[in-house]
Amino acid sequence: MPNDSDRETAVRDAVDVSQSGAPAGGHTIRDRFSADEIFQRIVVAADEEISSSTRELVFSGLAAGFAITVTFLLYASLYASTDGDPILSALLYPLGFVFIILGDYQLYTENTLPPVALTLERLASLPALMRIWGVVLLANLAGGLLGALALASTGVLSPAAAMAAEGFAHKAIETPWWTLFAKAVFAGLIVAGVVWVDYSLRDSISRLALVYVSFLAIPFGNLYHVVVSATEMLYLVFVGELALAVGVTQFVVPVLLGNSIGGVVLVTVVNYFQTTERRLETAREGGQKRQLTLREWVLGPFSESGRSYVPVNGHGEDR
Repeated sequence: MPNDSDRETAVRDAVDVSQSGAPAGGHTIRDRFSADEIFQRIVVAADEEISSSTRELVFSGLAAGFAITVTFLLYASLYASTDGDPILSALLYPLGFVFIILGDYQLYTENTLPPVALTLERLASLPALMRIWGVVLLANLAGGLLGALALASTGVLSPAAAMAAEGFAHKAIETPWWTLFAKAVFAGLIVAGVVWVDYSLRDSISRLALVYVSFLAIPFGNLYHVVVSATEMLYLVFVGELALAVGVTQFVVPVLLGNSIGGVVLVTVVNYFQTTERRLETAREGGQKRQLTLREWVLGPFSESGRSYVPVNGHGEDR
């Protein structure tokens, strides 16, 4: 017969594990997740994401691109109305990112962490990762393009705000390629860091505070985010102030590379290796998730992700 302690443990285990098997509460301290538990939650979310249809990814990516347009619109408007005050003009800059992360939209820089975690575990193939990145990035850029076109052609921006919007891209174009890249690395680090910490939080108020404070660092630090940068560049193209090829090669490409390296190398890979030894050793004991062979990992189909991931605590079952 189970004693009272066993029953209490069973109840706590049931409460602290979500239906997917991901930890819903910390093992040692219920309201605080360990690095291993955060990584388990990320991998579960990534497994769901990597099996999403192209249609789902496209429309979620478009929604994120539209949300970034809101950030661009408000930043330019406040910049004009505050005479370029670096603090006041940035106060609403994070709003688009709040919509994206709390609304669970697909944003390219956010996608540098969860799918990469699944791929590093060899639970998803490299082609599957490339599919996620490619579809989401193109959808984000398409959303930003439509938003920039609307801002350039509808008179939403006041003359002063339109001048400020043009100035953002002009300033970036005049910035050396290497400086843009370096600034974008730090922006990528911030975004991927937000994703990591976001999976350690259990309520919307904490998530809102995290996103707002973190993304204020981008305008405060004069950093660059690829989707915002592309929207700024496309706005300048639509008002006839910039050639598209120049904007892509001298502005968008260095920012894209910097964001990717900052998110993948400085956050995802480092966080992966701080947890992998202990977590992998436990996860393989139950045989809960088959790792892909090297051939499957490199050449697998776009949807290759094996069975849905079940975390190491042994509370879930393969779906």
